[in-house]
Amino acid sequence: MASAVLATSSVQITFEEMSHYSVKSTSTLNAEEESLFDPIEDALAAFKNGEFLVVMDDHNRENEGDLICAASMMTTEKMAWFIKQTSGYICISMPGERLDELELPLMVPNNEEKHKTAYTITVDYKYGQYQSQMLECTWADPMKIIGTSTGISAHDRALTARKLASPSSQPSDFNRPGHLCPLRAREGGVLVRRGHTEAGLDLCRLTGLPQAALLCEIVNDDDQGTMARRDDCRLFADTWGLKMISIAQLVAYRQLLENTNGVSRHAHSSL
Repeated sequence: MASAVLATSSVQITFEEMSHYSVKSTSTLNAEEESLFDPIEDALAAFKNGEFLVVMDDHNRENEGDLICAASMMTTEKMAWFIKQTSGYICISMPGERLDELELPLMVPNNEEKHKTAYTITVDYKYGQYQSQMLECTWADPMKIIGTSTGISAHDRALTARKLASPSSQPSDFNRPGHLCPLRAREGGVLVRRGHTEAGLDLCRLTGLPQAALLCEIVNDDDQGTMARRDDCRLFADTWGLKMISIAQLVAYRQLLENTNGVSRHAHSSL
């Protein structure tokens, strides 16, 4: 397993070593709520393997469940399923520093959204127009499409996500506006803001994956397309064999991780 990268000291405890610790003693969930969620260590292992997680925020906040997955491991097939199970408004959580490097400013200077979700301008990966420019194929031949076309298809959004996650991508690689919406995560993650934006990025950091996480709200399969709440999300996770965690669990895990690293630093300095 990759080392956790959230601690500031060079003396760190690994994610694998953390599996021997329990976060229940620091969790704010009651016993009934605890039974609805999977162990955080199991969820981190699944996330590192490229699986989707169902992540619930606080009951008194949005009370919504998001599907979250590492952007670096997104495929066309996974994106197509992702779009079908959610509202379809796919976002990608990224660090502010990286968004600045890619020249992706905030969408508006004055954020009036209730939870201050930090949307930037939208993007599509620029390259890979239809090969007709080079191979004289027709627009009707999808087998000869490379890169992105209009930007909205599952293929195009998956490619844009992977390119946003790539450390080698440059500002000139993206068209603005587009069909994927980056979100600027708060520095400090869920310890500072208990939102899905920060949860996604913390999951990437904790598992050693590139710092870009795709997320979108789960909706119910009904005539109204209603938002999936906690019990709906548990049923959804069980149906699809996914791990489900809460942001409260992630907060507790991070607190325990940093406290444990603090003890390790103290012990190291005493030697």
